[in-house]
Amino acid sequence: MNHKLKVLYLEDDPDLGEITTDILTREGFLVEWVNNGHEGLEAINSQTFDIVITDIMMPQLDGYTFLQTLRENGNTIPLILLSARVLTEDVLKGFAIGADDYMRKPFSVEELIVRMKKLLKDASLISPVIHTVAIGNYLYNPNTYELTLEDQSYKLSPRSGEILYRFATYKNGILPRKETLIDLWGDDNFFNGRSLDVFISKLRKQLADDPRISIINIRAIGYRLIIT
Repeated sequence: MNHKLKVLYLEDDPDLGEITTDILTREGFLVEWVNNGHEGLEAINSQTFDIVITDIMMPQLDGYTFLQTLRENGNTIPLILLSARVLTEDVLKGFAIGADDYMRKPFSVEELIVRMKKLLKDASLISPVIHTVAIGNYLYNPNTYELTLEDQSYKLSPRSGEILYRFATYKNGILPRKETLIDLWGDDNFFNGRSLDVFISKLRKQLADDPRISIINIRAIGYRLIIT
C-alpha cells in the first residue's frame, strides 16, 4: 500500500475491538474504532474512510441499520459485516441491504485483511483509462460505480459494480460462476455462491427500466447478460 488506508471499525466487544484494532494498526492501517452504530454514523459524517468493518449485533444502533442508513444516503464505501449469527438468511439480508462481504465470528484477522485488500483493490485500483460503457440504454462508469439512465443516476456498491463491468466486457456477456467466485470471494463454496446470487438479483432490479435487458442463468456455467 502506497499510503495508509483508513478503516472505520464498529465493535462493542472491548477485548475483540482492542485486539483487532492493534493488529490492523500494526499491519499499516489507520483505524477509528467506535462502539456502536450511532458513533459510526457520526464518524463517517465527519471524516473520510476507505473501508468500513462493522459488527451486526451492537447496542443503540445495530450493523444492519447502520449499513442501510449509509446506502440510503448514497454512500457506497466498501463494507464488511461481522457476526456470530450463522443463519444463511442473516447473511443474505446483509448482502441485500448493501454489504460487500460478510465474515462469521470468530474470524481470523489475517483473513479479514486479505478480504479488505481485495475490496479496496476493487474500489480504488481500477485503471483511470477505463471509459464509460453502454449497457442497453444505460451508461455505466466503472471508475465511479455510477449507473445512468437518461436523467436518473444510481450508485452501485464496489462489488455490484465489478460484477456489472464483467458482464459488460466479458465475451458474449457471459459471467463464469466459478471464476467470478474465486476472483471476488476467494472460494466457490455454496455460501459464497448464494451471495453471488443476491448480487445478480439486485442487478436485475437495477437494470429493469430497460426491458431489453435480461440476465439468465446458464446451468453449470454461470450467467449471461442479454440485450435484445
